[in-house]
Amino acid sequence: MELFEQIRKVHEREGLSKRELARRFKTHRRNVRQALMSPVPPTRKAVERDAPVLGPWKAIIDGWLAADALAPKKQRHTARRVWQRLVEEHGVVVGESTVRRYVAEAKGRSAVPLVEVKVPQTHPLGDEGEVDFGEVSFYLDELPVSGWMFVMRLSASGKGFHRIYANQAQEVFLDGHVQAFEHFGGVPGRVRYDNLKPAVTRVLKGRDRLESDRFIALRSHYGFDSFFCFPGKDGAHEKGGVEGEIGRFRRRHMVPMPRVGSLAELNELMARADAMDDHRRISGRFLSVGEHFAVEAHELRPLPAEAFDTRRCSTNRVDAKSRVCVRQCFYSVPARYAGKRLDVMLGAETVEVFDGRRQVAHHARAVTKGTEVLVLDHYLEVLARKPGALPGATALARARASGAFSATHDEFWALARRRLGDGAGTRVLIDVLLTHRQLPHAAVIAGMTAALTAGSVDPEVVLVEARRAAEAAPPAPVVPIGVLARFDRPKPTLDGYDQLLEASS
Repeated sequence: MELFEQIRKVHEREGLSKRELARRFKTHRRNVRQALMSPVPPTRKAVERDAPVLGPWKAIIDGWLAADALAPKKQRHTARRVWQRLVEEHGVVVGESTVRRYVAEAKGRSAVPLVEVKVPQTHPLGDEGEVDFGEVSFYLDELPVSGWMFVMRLSASGKGFHRIYANQAQEVFLDGHVQAFEHFGGVPGRVRYDNLKPAVTRVLKGRDRLESDRFIALRSHYGFDSFFCFPGKDGAHEKGGVEGEIGRFRRRHMVPMPRVGSLAELNELMARADAMDDHRRISGRFLSVGEHFAVEAHELRPLPAEAFDTRRCSTNRVDAKSRVCVRQCFYSVPARYAGKRLDVMLGAETVEVFDGRRQVAHHARAVTKGTEVLVLDHYLEVLARKPGALPGATALARARASGAFSATHDEFWALARRRLGDGAGTRVLIDVLLTHRQLPHAAVIAGMTAALTAGSVDPEVVLVEARRAAEAAPPAPVVPIGVLARFDRPKPTLDGYDQLLEASS
């Protein structure tokens, strides 16, 4: 993955040919072609390795080293003595170098760190940013819940980007980067991290890390470098700017705890808070954050032509309740797909379900595990055959709570059941609900209101009145100029025909 990233960077910077790139990086031209086509190498079969021989004996070694705390300093175990005792006393067949590596690791865990002196830093414009997550609490539909605030802070100007998500999953981590880069209008040259699991799969010696493929692909797409701090408290000061920013922002803009109806509403508050922070001044600086960022923005790397796709793709089976289970939450799909396997694109804030290239469902991502996100429209064909299931349907309760199933629907349903009976009256309501697929919601409500005024529960009357309401409604808003510029055409004219008529006369 790192080789692909370097090949792409050198090709972008120097414009070398594939042959020259292969010669410089001492690799096959096939690898160069693959790197230029995609930042992610083709998948290879993973090599399975056996567990190390030393594993069962680590607890014994730890006991010997712990007992050394009471022994004289000059009579404590060395790595060689540990290896000798394993061989002589326990008959372990293991290499001395393997034992040395583990003893060094074990002693490093128990070593007392020295007091470090923090050196003040000056950051060039556009050179660096810092990223971290911070836990926040808020009221969602009057219930106290916890979420995670993604924060990216530019080290030079101090301008920050804040967005709140339900968790710290990898797609959330990646989406936070994409949203932050769009917010700043550019990309810093380097970004500092602690050892977040979405980016780091394994911490190695020093600052070396095994990074996740998706994170490397993101970094290659936007062309920035990464810097990982030392694990634990020892490395917290290496990105102290964002560490302090999380606490400051939380105290300034989330006390008292916000009360919102959705994460989208909460993030609108965060966006307004970011705009407000542009007017604050960091201690010791003459410019405000917004004024300083106006200078720094010109030094950021330009954004690529296309944003990085942060969604995670999976194939899920639809259960007998016409739901797909994604990360322990359930999302409804049209009932005709029950028992089939569909493609699911899991984003940071959305869940999209596809049958091939056709999107069959789109939901806001659930916040709490075990939540059911159900759409009443997905069950209408089933309810037409089982009208008795509608009154207690969970999807109906969700539709009432969201306002999609209004008081007018309930009034029409009640009249239909009094006139025709429970089963037939419910089927009439379902015929009206199917009308929502053809006409706007407001038009169908107007159609039901007109039918109730006339004392009718005929779905055909509702359809006719709804169409009249839709035709009388104001036209759809005009698409802003430039959004569909490639479809623009000049207005038709008959000037050419007029010239022909003049010539013939």
